Amino acid sequence: MERDELSAWLRLTLTPGVGNLASRHLLAAFGLPHRIFEQDREALERVVGASQAASLRREPEGLQRQLDATLEWLQGAAAGAVRRVLTLADTGYPAALLQTEDPPPLLYVMGRASAQWPPAVSIVGSRNPTAQGADNARAFAKALAEARLAVVSGLALGIDTAAHEGALQGAAADALATIAVVGTGLDRVYPKRNLALAHRIAEHGLIVSEFALGVPPLDANFPRRNRIIAALGLGTLVVEAALKSGSLITARLASEQGKDVFAVPGSIHSPQSRGCHALIRQGAKLVETAEDVLEELRLIQARPVARAEAPERETEEAENDSTLLGALGFDPVGLDALIARTGVPAAKLQAELLELELAGQVARLPGGLYQRIANG
Repeated sequence: MERDELSAWLRLTLTPGVGNLASRHLLAAFGLPHRIFEQDREALERVVGASQAASLRREPEGLQRQLDATLEWLQGAAAGAVRRVLTLADTGYPAALLQTEDPPPLLYVMGRASAQWPPAVSIVGSRNPTAQGADNARAFAKALAEARLAVVSGLALGIDTAAHEGALQGAAADALATIAVVGTGLDRVYPKRNLALAHRIAEHGLIVSEFALGVPPLDANFPRRNRIIAALGLGTLVVEAALKSGSLITARLASEQGKDVFAVPGSIHSPQSRGCHALIRQGAKLVETAEDVLEELRLIQARPVARAEAPERETEEAENDSTLLGALGFDPVGLDALIARTGVPAAKLQAELLELELAGQVARLPGGLYQRIANG
């Protein structure tokens, strides 16, 4: 993109009081952004309000600094990587996002070079998942990546992090593994704890934002980016979510976009499962494996025989459980309850729990609770 063209697009998106909807009306009325700024105030007022028209007639403060910073950022891509600013007029703009009600005029993209946007599944969930929830997200993402689907998530702590990690583990070397849709400018990483993960995603996937360079992690930005997470996936999988959760916003947006919504069921005692259970009651598809997701998306054929065999396998696994693992079940449980179930003295029980924890079969939760991990 030439400097003058980028300057016009930045001016449109940075003009105070002119949001996405007004920008699209202006583009529909006058064409590319530079034509908008050639109009007199009366012509602009026929499309937008008087205050918006007045703002459009003035160059936004700091536009030239933003333009210089964006051009410098675009030129800083490493070998084999891309940095792009995609506009609504760009042929590389994701078609799935164009079909939504609120596509952003500009989309900042960095990461692995790719000729097109890959088929993907969005995975979202709690920032404070149970150990089992994080394990489930990682396993689903890995299996979906092995099926050559990219995994879209939001780079947040918890389920998002596990989903990105699983996708990176499962993707083939020539595949675009995962797409992180963030709520800041692409010159920032939030949360800082995911800095190393963001570098891995930039190497093997894409990081995407509608926010200009320098935009900090404002609270309002994160619910807003959820519509992009929903749009870029063929469907959205919610792994764990409380009843009041941004993940449920993403699920609702996916449903409004005509996409499939999937939910992983959990313990009836876990607050982190109530959002998923609510989605299932509302019509989301209950899934237990990545194959369930692929079947619903018609990416593989349904295999009813495998379902018929599942109870027998579960019985064999239960018979092979140690006494303590059997007493744990799959719900969080406290030490006193385990003593009552097993009759084992507290000191011995704690020693056995520590062994299982070190073996990756049991997770220690806040509040003195323990939870069995499903693969244990």
